[in-house]
Amino acid sequence: MSDNYKILEINKLNQFYGESHTLWDLDLLVKKGKCTCLMGRNGVGKTTLLQCIMGLQAVRDGTIIFDGDEIQKEIAEKRAGIGIGYVPQGRQIFPQLTVGENLELGLFARDDGLKKIPEHIFELFPVLKEMINRRGGDLSGGQQQQLAIGRALVIDPKMLILDEPTEGIQPNIVQQIGDIIIKLSSEMGITVLLVEQKLPFARRVGDSFCIMERGKNVAMGEMSDLSDELVQQFLTV
Repeated sequence: MSDNYKILEINKLNQFYGESHTLWDLDLLVKKGKCTCLMGRNGVGKTTLLQCIMGLQAVRDGTIIFDGDEIQKEIAEKRAGIGIGYVPQGRQIFPQLTVGENLELGLFARDDGLKKIPEHIFELFPVLKEMINRRGGDLSGGQQQQLAIGRALVIDPKMLILDEPTEGIQPNIVQQIGDIIIKLSSEMGITVLLVEQKLPFARRVGDSFCIMERGKNVAMGEMSDLSDELVQQFLTV
């Protein structure tokens, strides 16, 4: 595959918690401008992998290449600056800050000096404009998720990483988040790496998939290739 078609390439990544080997020679390829779904049962290492990409977990060996540059030794604070937006599991917004203040935090990671929240954030999430002066902690779970995604988009990322964005969210907001993920990748050219447990949601928004099992990549391909056999073997509980 030409380098022009991939934005993230992970090769032979190994990670340990103490003496516990958590990621085993893991490979991953994420195509530019597409949505890749990282799938697998609980505890197989999906969140650990995302944290390695973001520099929040140290890797033992292997390479993480983002947009042509090796980043596995870069400090975590630099990952946003090179164009990676991250929405962790549980959202992690600042509940005491207003919606506007939460969004403005993303401006500090931009390298173009922009001082104002981009208008397209409010076009994607009209509710955030309506609640701009409300404290983040006063929002519903679904609204907080929209705020977390909006804050990650303020940095103007080349790639957006979402860790289970539909977890505990009401169905109408899940639908909206799905619409936005599709728009980000298909219309705005933002690559999305998505950890998702809900199979119908993953099939709807994803262009390709990668299935993990016990810290390894055991299957990957176009979303249309995600067979019932793979689902039965690696995804059903």
